[in-house]
Amino acid sequence: MRAKAIAALSTAALVVSVSACSSSEDSKSVTVTMWGGAGQKAHVSSYFTPWAKDAGVTIRQDSPTDYAKIDAQVKSGKVSWGLVEVEPNYSESACAAGKLEKLPQRVLDAAEKGGIDPAQMNDCAIPILQYTFSIAYNTDKFAKAHPTTWAEFFDTKQFPGKRGFWKYVTGGIFEAALLADGVAPQDLYPLDLDRAFKKLDTIKKDIVWYGTGDQQVQLLASGEAPLVQAWNGRVSQAAASGEPVANEYGENLVSYDHVVIPKGYDNVELAEDWMVWFLENPQAQATDAEASGFGPASKDAIDLVPAEIRDDVAPSDNVVDQSAGLIDYSYWAKNYTEVTKRFNTWIAE
Repeated sequence: MRAKAIAALSTAALVVSVSACSSSEDSKSVTVTMWGGAGQKAHVSSYFTPWAKDAGVTIRQDSPTDYAKIDAQVKSGKVSWGLVEVEPNYSESACAAGKLEKLPQRVLDAAEKGGIDPAQMNDCAIPILQYTFSIAYNTDKFAKAHPTTWAEFFDTKQFPGKRGFWKYVTGGIFEAALLADGVAPQDLYPLDLDRAFKKLDTIKKDIVWYGTGDQQVQLLASGEAPLVQAWNGRVSQAAASGEPVANEYGENLVSYDHVVIPKGYDNVELAEDWMVWFLENPQAQATDAEASGFGPASKDAIDLVPAEIRDDVAPSDNVVDQSAGLIDYSYWAKNYTEVTKRFNTWIAE
């Protein structure tokens, strides 16, 4: 169902004035840069195309998001990206470094009106979607029973097979390891890295690394890694397409992506116009949840998500009530570089 929705929405997007990225903007255009693929097609169709039609705006696109390119554009004073999807740890660091436009009061007011969780915002960024790091499993391999906690996920005797993890420090691997080792959710941060690495050592030989959403689904569906710490939206999409995969939401870790405006963008007020429209338009967010498999930014939008998928996206009660909490991106903004170095050394050992 979702695969068909994405295709239909992608075709619809061609009707609107959407063009490739240009080095300069006219006064009625905005360049949107996201992670690419089916997700970007769904997002643009769901909540950029309708606004563009109403506002008479041309949407240009580029992908994927590249933090070095943002930094280079801002440093050179030649900013061609207007609205950019980024990770929250980057947005917090870049905001503090003056690389992003600060949110004006009208955007802050729209966020409050739209029911946005303040914990998912900073001075320069609004959330654009929510997802979870879930325990994903191969339904053929684990037809009778599957792990429902991270402790069980780490139990290779009870649940044999390889484990898939994102080769990226902010991907929930350390949080999962600590939960598996008995740390209470409310005590996760600051992360006890020594304890986390010690727990990861117990399954190191069974870990298979992935770098993309496609790879995590391939590992899972093929059975190469019948258990994966996964982005729930990608697994939901694969399950809807008939793959033998499913999400377990026990102790899921809620995450989200941000949208920011690089400092010095010519059409900043137009980009802010879109932010206000998006924050005050829960139906567009719900439409995107159906198309992309990712949850809406606003709790107010969840009731508009079709009932058949509502329990499979954050911030639904089904997901949030089972969650071990929200990823603390303020922690990661401060510790990303140091932990990445240690992580890469550990992998290579």
